[in-house]
Amino acid sequence: MQPAPDRKAGPLFIVVLGSITAFLPLSLHIFFPALPDVKAEFMTTEAVVNLTVSLPLFVMAFASLFYGSLSDRYGRRPVLLGSIALFVAGSVCAALTENIWLLIAGRVLQAAGGGGGLGLARAIARDVFGADRLVKVISYLTMAYALGPMISAPIGGALVDYGGWRAVLVVAGAFGAFLGLICWRVMFETHTNRAAAGVRFSLIHDYRSLFSNLKFSAYVLQSGFSTGVFFTMAAATSFLMIEYLGRPASEFGLFFIAFPAGFISGSIISSRFAGRVAPEKMVLMGSIILMTASLTQAGFLFAGIVTPLTIFLPGYFAILAQGISLPNAQSGAIIVAGPLAGTGSGIGVFVQLLAAATFTQIYGLMADGTPFPMAAIVSVSAVLALVMGVIPCLLDRREAAR
Repeated sequence: MQPAPDRKAGPLFIVVLGSITAFLPLSLHIFFPALPDVKAEFMTTEAVVNLTVSLPLFVMAFASLFYGSLSDRYGRRPVLLGSIALFVAGSVCAALTENIWLLIAGRVLQAAGGGGGLGLARAIARDVFGADRLVKVISYLTMAYALGPMISAPIGGALVDYGGWRAVLVVAGAFGAFLGLICWRVMFETHTNRAAAGVRFSLIHDYRSLFSNLKFSAYVLQSGFSTGVFFTMAAATSFLMIEYLGRPASEFGLFFIAFPAGFISGSIISSRFAGRVAPEKMVLMGSIILMTASLTQAGFLFAGIVTPLTIFLPGYFAILAQGISLPNAQSGAIIVAGPLAGTGSGIGVFVQLLAAATFTQIYGLMADGTPFPMAAIVSVSAVLALVMGVIPCLLDRREAAR
């Protein structure tokens, strides 16, 4: 009989779990500084280049649904290792291409693999640490999630400046291969009670069961809209900094650190209040800050005050707000999901990435070389996040009044 997972979850296991969490954002954000160079080399439009980000996000979103359900049935470890192998194959294909559409196809293959990491890491955390410690653990994992872009944006900018955009894909693939080897050696199976999941394996039934819960839906939609704010800023700011303001890619990478730094700050705040403040209240607080910061940024940009400071300082507080709300929304959704934790986690990732891809591509279609499309999209997404953030508090208040 396999030992209880929590007795085997030593420091190295936690580090690996954090690396799995950072895997997806690193693979995404390391490519952002390359977008202008890709556009120039293939002589294409901003909307087409954005497909290298938005289309992979859509694929990651749908892949995460299947990874979550497959891991509920077959276990976390084999599904995780398979997803990493697929990511490495996509990285190789994308790095070797001479055609924009083949590059997009390689990025899609990357995404099909990368969609497994984030959701599976949360499900593994649920298996190992249980509901009582989940908020705090996921707060720490979200810090690792933020370290991905914090490390990858400067690295990506430097690689683009000194090695070209293909070097970005080579480094991403090498990291994936290294992580896969470590997971193969260290990661043990955490989902040992799979008999019931196998008997009840029905995607449509499970999805209907979870989405019929209004609190679960509100949590995952709030996560989606807040993530949409971040990805819209991430896609837009590379063009604003490099093309609109004429700054080098390496400088963009340094300014971009403000976003993951804000996310880490928010995650620290979330971990400090874990167990003392109800998750739904933390989600509401984060949603309010997110909307305030996003509208402040939009005010500067619509007023014509466009500088790195007016872009990234309000952006820092917007992403700080996401760092506060996201761990609590994720934990709330997984706890509500109960025995369908893997499926619930997969749905959470799906909604996040679907919203991110949708808002990113909307930006690509609206982009006109000015900061105004970003300001408008971010404002709408932040307002929708607040609407979703209010619902769990209202539901709890109604239940308490009964």
